[in-house]
Amino acid sequence: MALAPGSRLGPYEILSPLGEGGMGEVYRARDRRLGREVAIKVMPERLAADADLVRRFEQEARAVAALSHPNVLTLFDVGREGDRLYAVTELLEGETLRTRLAHAAPSWPKAVEVAIAVAEGLSAAHSRGIIHRDLKPENIFLTSDGRVKILDFGLARWEPPIPAAEDVTSAPTAVAGGTKPGWTMGTIGYMSPEQIHGAKAEVPSDLFSLGCVLYEAATGRKAFSGRTSAEVMAAVLRDAAPELSAADPEAPAELSRILAHCLEKEPAERFQSARDLAFALRAVASAAASPKVSSGRRRAIESIAILPLSNAGGDVEAEYLSDGITETIISRLSRLAGLRVMSRSSVFRYKGKDVDPIAAGRELNVGAVVSGRVLHRGDDLVIRAELVDLSDGSQLWGEHYKRKMADVFDIENEIATQISENLRLKLSGEEKQSLTRGATQNPEAYRLYLQGRFHWNKRTGDSIRKGIEFFRRAIEVDPAYAGAYVGIAHSYNVLGFHAIDKPLETFPKGKAAAKRALEIDPTLAEARGPLSYALFYYDWNWPEAEREVLRCLREAPADSSAFNYYASYLTALGRHDEAIANWRRAQEIDPIAPVNRGGTGWSLYFARRYEDAISEAEKALEMDPSFPISLGVIGLAASRLSRHERAIEATRKAIEPSSSTRYRADLAFVCAKAGRMEEARAALAEVQKLSATRYVSPYYLATAHAALGEVDLAFSRLEEAFAERSHAMTFLTTDPNLDDLRSDPRLADLIRRVGLAAP
Repeated sequence: MALAPGSRLGPYEILSPLGEGGMGEVYRARDRRLGREVAIKVMPERLAADADLVRRFEQEARAVAALSHPNVLTLFDVGREGDRLYAVTELLEGETLRTRLAHAAPSWPKAVEVAIAVAEGLSAAHSRGIIHRDLKPENIFLTSDGRVKILDFGLARWEPPIPAAEDVTSAPTAVAGGTKPGWTMGTIGYMSPEQIHGAKAEVPSDLFSLGCVLYEAATGRKAFSGRTSAEVMAAVLRDAAPELSAADPEAPAELSRILAHCLEKEPAERFQSARDLAFALRAVASAAASPKVSSGRRRAIESIAILPLSNAGGDVEAEYLSDGITETIISRLSRLAGLRVMSRSSVFRYKGKDVDPIAAGRELNVGAVVSGRVLHRGDDLVIRAELVDLSDGSQLWGEHYKRKMADVFDIENEIATQISENLRLKLSGEEKQSLTRGATQNPEAYRLYLQGRFHWNKRTGDSIRKGIEFFRRAIEVDPAYAGAYVGIAHSYNVLGFHAIDKPLETFPKGKAAAKRALEIDPTLAEARGPLSYALFYYDWNWPEAEREVLRCLREAPADSSAFNYYASYLTALGRHDEAIANWRRAQEIDPIAPVNRGGTGWSLYFARRYEDAISEAEKALEMDPSFPISLGVIGLAASRLSRHERAIEATRKAIEPSSSTRYRADLAFVCAKAGRMEEARAALAEVQKLSATRYVSPYYLATAHAALGEVDLAFSRLEEAFAERSHAMTFLTTDPNLDDLRSDPRLADLIRRVGLAAP
């Protein structure tokens, strides 16, 4: 029975009916306590006996109550009056999108505006574990003051995030909102393919429904139509997404691409978050609102960030592919002299995070940003990428590729070329050729190479060794794969430089791999950095090492790692001002890479500028609180300033995240400098025991012995380091940790034999 005006439901007085739906009647009412008008949704008495309908009614109330967002209907209260259940919400003045479409001409700009608001509301719902499952024009309300509200969560599935263990007792009880297998829930014409199949609806399902709504709002036509419900469902499952341009030739091509992406049949091929969809739609709206300029007048963009392409399929085994394609594009664009490209270390801090690409790009201080996703299933590869100008948020380029895995090279080449063209860069013929330098055309070799990069980037001893094996397998498949040789060169150099493995076993292999890469492709600048590394830290060939690193700087001026290499070289030779200037240049290219800040602190430590070293290392820790190089610098510099507690604490923290044993030796050093000799000897004994199973550089043991006053033992260890050709021997003239030995003629003799000039 309908409620008459003047009747009561708890403290609410019914004023007039507003409408009726399958789950209840809606009334305008007055809250007599607060003197405000509200809307009340009442479940009819005839339905109140149905336990499942009651559960759904209560579920909607709980779902809406869990949200607080300007684009979601606000719930004020729930209650029961006799057999009547009711929910109290804000009172909206306006009309549903369905009503608007019935009497207003379709408009794609207005449709985009509404869809952005709905996507933002859905993003809030999804973040709380709520999937709407019944998005349609009837459930989108346009208020008279221009707001957009999502209504009717009666079919929502709610799986609240699992609370932390200590919060379990106080966490609200979730109402089960799942669908029994085989059940179809939603509205025909707006349901996703997975809903039609009775499968579990996730975030991409709501985005499919929103795509249907967007298409209808932009064109006045249904996205999928038919004479019967069965025909409509068959169209959703079978037919390609309709072309927007056929209905509205004035609509932007990018909007057509966005719609096609929303309406993909496979959930993994759609947008994976409402936030990403809102971002893409805002770019379309921004471009439409911006004044059009001729291509000849548009400025060139000189800096870019390639954000990690997301692994859309969620398969951990395929993670190497999305990471690897991202790195390949970064590497290729870094070869362009007129373009500053953020390094892998800077952009991969956003991996796996739900970030707004525009916000990330602004944080990275670049002119443009690339984002996208990769889906790999069997031999099929789907890649979506888009380029956005951060000056106005407009999309400069976007593409959706559906190819075979064997075509990945063509896709990467096309992406790199399209990006460079849309940045308005003027490329020489040589630079255009450089975009594909060092690559292979063998899909299996490339797959193995990407797996090698994936493991190498984990930076632990075991993962680097595993990466080397994948690089070797790639070379077995394609012996002329120069890029795989560069991967081997970098890997062995890192194992040697960080004293993870013996330098006699690592640097020669790194040098040989770098030289082989250059034999295959003499123009491959990426190979010159690791070659200079081996020439300097193993061969102790200073002039040749400097020639190679300077050539690397000329050929890859936007590569921050080349400045990193040169700064380390200059530090070892005591050219501290030049070293720090090169670190600053690396920071300009890649301002949020911890290694550039941490490396600057390291060089400042060698320059005896201990306060500055700590300050710089602390800035690196803001980017990565567990970065071992920075923690090690703080430990040693604080020790020099007699801040012994901090020195010991920082050095202990550096031990765990590092695969190197050097920080364990540094712990003995700082404990000895603090006068805590027993702790120092215990730390030294512990690291010496590790030599039975792991490589321990005698150089770092020597510095600990020196701090303990054990001078003869220190020189015995330095002789071992000389025989092993430890890379650290290149720092004999500048290392503050050897200052206790400066007056001993044995140190001068070692410096002479290494080939360094005494300071």
